[in-house]
Amino acid sequence: MYLGIDLGTSEVKVLLLADDHRIVATAGEKIGLSRPQPHWSEQDPAEWWSATGRAMAALRKLVPNEYAQVKAIGLSGQMHGATLLGAEDQVLRPAILWNDTRSAAECAELMSRLPALPQIAGNIAMPGFTAPKLLWVAKHEPDVFKKVASVLLPKDYLRLLMTGEKVSEMSDAAGTLWLDVAKRDWSDGLLAATGLTRAQMPRLVEGSEASGKLMPAVAEAWGLSRDVIVAGGGGDNAASAVGIGAVAPGDGFLSLGTSGVLFVVTDKFRPNPASAVHAFCHAVPGRWHQMSVMLSAASCLSWVTHLVGAANEGELLAQANALTDAQRDAAPIFLPYLSGERTPHNDAQAQGVFFGLNHDTTAAHLAYSVIEGVAFGTMDGLAALQAAGTQVGRLALVGGGSRSAEWAQLLASLLDTEIVTLDGSETGGALGAARLGWLAAGGVEAEVCRAPAIRARYTSNMEQRARLLPRYQRFTQLYPRIRDLFAR
Repeated sequence: MYLGIDLGTSEVKVLLLADDHRIVATAGEKIGLSRPQPHWSEQDPAEWWSATGRAMAALRKLVPNEYAQVKAIGLSGQMHGATLLGAEDQVLRPAILWNDTRSAAECAELMSRLPALPQIAGNIAMPGFTAPKLLWVAKHEPDVFKKVASVLLPKDYLRLLMTGEKVSEMSDAAGTLWLDVAKRDWSDGLLAATGLTRAQMPRLVEGSEASGKLMPAVAEAWGLSRDVIVAGGGGDNAASAVGIGAVAPGDGFLSLGTSGVLFVVTDKFRPNPASAVHAFCHAVPGRWHQMSVMLSAASCLSWVTHLVGAANEGELLAQANALTDAQRDAAPIFLPYLSGERTPHNDAQAQGVFFGLNHDTTAAHLAYSVIEGVAFGTMDGLAALQAAGTQVGRLALVGGGSRSAEWAQLLASLLDTEIVTLDGSETGGALGAARLGWLAAGGVEAEVCRAPAIRARYTSNMEQRARLLPRYQRFTQLYPRIRDLFAR
């Protein structure tokens, strides 16, 4: 048995995986989020640990016999969070999370200090990353900064309490802006730009390597063997990719959740920071991945459902699906920038827009515009990946948007690639974490990281694609023409 722990922003999920690939059981515990000031997003690391303990206890209660057979644990987690520890490993302040945007000014300062940063780190400096958060602390909380002995990412703080080891792995470390992503090693130059050194960084391993074993007190409290291995694990998206078998170059997935992610595995480091593409290490050795990121995806559908007063998203989607082709061609063009946008614009001030409203516009038109606009935003992301030389094969569709067959078909036609939905894809990073634990315990990648069974398959419809492309061209022209009208 192999166990995955996924530390998300709102929940800790745990999953027990058998060596025949059966998901034996899952459990989860909610965690809170603090927003003490505008643009701030923080959590108490102690709550991560207590929620993990409760989730483990719940899993143990569900399947005690199988639970006791766990050989290895893998970790997955929210990326970019800054957990600051003092000389005695005490937490110095609440962790600053990935969705905290207070450090925008520090991003500009960081880029000025080290213009070569994007080519080394594979990304431009954005407030979500870890490095600018430390610049903010140095500037606004200097007494705290002086005490910083270690900086750990969220899942790696759990590892410290589990194993006593300060360790990170390549995929999560690549999201700090301190890693030389091509070399898969800390960059002294990037660290120096934020006033830090290697001495304050955790040891690095690959995601499929062992990072330590459970400490005796933790093993006893959790009812597990002291011989249980803890794998390096992965950042949430890389771990999710391992969970659906996306480990070979060209493999990828498209996630339509609150945000939207287009993730593609590459055989080498291929940065394209000018288009706000993320280039990170994968959680398996010798591979990297690129991501385009939309800040609003399926959340746009939730928003428009509330806007028009529909009973639920399914009801509104049914209305949109009933539109004729001519009615869809008359729908407004939608820019899905309800929370700003990352790829390709990197514009935190971008705003959502319906363009082309008239007296005949209905709730169904708006719903169709939204799912089409999110698909167009995904197309922008694909173009940014391709500009860096990345070839995209079949994509697995995951997240809440994967429940809509019509949305999946629209994406397949527009992206001109096969889209599939998979069994078990809703388990996210927890399944991938368990698989990384399996690999650390001696599992063979080809067997462990196989793709789950396909639920449904969608291929490009050339007639539909021909209708969509002229509307996509209008979509791409809209943002540049109105960008300067957004409040800044």
